[in-house]
Amino acid sequence: MLPISRFGLGLAALGRPAYINLGGDLPADRTVAALRAATWEVLDAAHAAGVRRVDAARSYGLAEEFLSGWLADRGPEGVSVSSKWGYAYVGQWRVDAPVHEAKEHSAERFLTQWAQTRALLEVDLYQVHSLTADSPLFTDDALLDALAETAASGVRVGFSTSGPAQAETIRRGLALERSGVRLFTAVQSTWNLFERSADAALAEAHAAGVDVTVKEALANGRLAATAPAAVQELADAHGVGPDAVALAAAAARPWADRVLLGPTSPAQLRSNLRAAELPTLPELPELTREPQRYWAERSRLAWA
Repeated sequence: MLPISRFGLGLAALGRPAYINLGGDLPADRTVAALRAATWEVLDAAHAAGVRRVDAARSYGLAEEFLSGWLADRGPEGVSVSSKWGYAYVGQWRVDAPVHEAKEHSAERFLTQWAQTRALLEVDLYQVHSLTADSPLFTDDALLDALAETAASGVRVGFSTSGPAQAETIRRGLALERSGVRLFTAVQSTWNLFERSADAALAEAHAAGVDVTVKEALANGRLAATAPAAVQELADAHGVGPDAVALAAAAARPWADRVLLGPTSPAQLRSNLRAAELPTLPELPELTREPQRYWAERSRLAWA
């Protein structure tokens, strides 16, 4: 069995009234109060199960506020918090908002959002949200200096990646140094049975001592709510849901220090965590999609 500590809880689908996950289990009432209650329910269940890493972001609506309130109210032991900066939530708490988040990788955005996060949470890891190879971050000395100063203060800094050039972004990001010291010591990337293009780069990162977290292991619900036949057959054979199979496949990567879960209810969390019960599963290479196709399909998912 896998230790539950290999899994973390991501709040992307809980902190705002809409996200691009298929098969969500959010309450019909999407008020702030209802989603705060739903978030606390999942946090309670995750902590009771042994999950100790919680991951948020400035763009996840009120996720940081919900988490801050839960930590203050419950006083749980051993919780490690990570968050991300770079996107701002602009959806005005509407499911049908024309734009839900706005991206900006600048020194001003970092300093503003870092202050907002610190006012709510004590984080162990602060990450650039969805770094891409063409980000202005790579040539912004003021921003890189500000990130290095944060790292020097004792907070680990890292980045998450998105898009078809994840491998290039990982290698380029981890090559950044300040005063001869590697700037980023953690990376959070998409890896799932459809999208494996970052595999080698993440293995290199892990071998170099970088903390590696897998996100979107369920391909935004496509490997669970609409599971391919090969995944469903394995799930049926082991008496679990297809979500557990997909998550176990990600956790089996030798370079994966942690796999994020994104449940929206305690029931989904329990189903996800059955991944820990599964033996080593066979590879499913026929599911791999060309990265450009995968990310194009992801970009067409509706916020709901």
